[in-house]
Amino acid sequence: MSEKKKNPTRPLPNTKELDTQEFWAATKNKEFKYQQCDSCHKVVFYPRRHCTGCTSGKLVWKTASGKASVYTYSVVRQSYHPFFRNMVPYVVAWIDLEEGPRILSNVIGVDDPLNDVSIGQELQLEWEEHEDLFIPLFRPV
Repeated sequence: MSEKKKNPTRPLPNTKELDTQEFWAATKNKEFKYQQCDSCHKVVFYPRRHCTGCTSGKLVWKTASGKASVYTYSVVRQSYHPFFRNMVPYVVAWIDLEEGPRILSNVIGVDDPLNDVSIGQELQLEWEEHEDLFIPLFRPV
C-alpha cells in the first residue's frame, strides 16, 4: 500500500519565545504589531525588551496599517528547502512599513518576479494562515 506524500510545509517560528510571543499572537488577528519607545519614540522591530536607541525598557506595542513599500529585494532562483523549492523563482524583500518598521518577507502575487517588482513599489500586507500563527507577506497594490 502506498502512502500519500505530504506537501512540504513552511518552516515556522517559535511562538513561545518571550520577546516575540506577543507579535506572533497578534498575527492570529491579522495584526502586525511593532514596538515604539515611550522615552525617545524610536520604532523598534523585531520585538525585544529594550529600545535600540536609548536602551530604555519602556516599549509600547502599536499596530501597523499594512501599507508598505519595497526597500530592496532579491529574486531567489534556486532553493534546497522542500517548501521553497516548488516556489522558485520568488522574491525575498526588505519591506518598509508606513509606520517605520522594516521587515524581511516575501512579495507575492507577481507573475514575473524578475520584472514585476521594483524598489519603492507600494505593497499591502497579506497573511498566510497556519494553525498557531499567520505569516506576514506582501502583495503589490
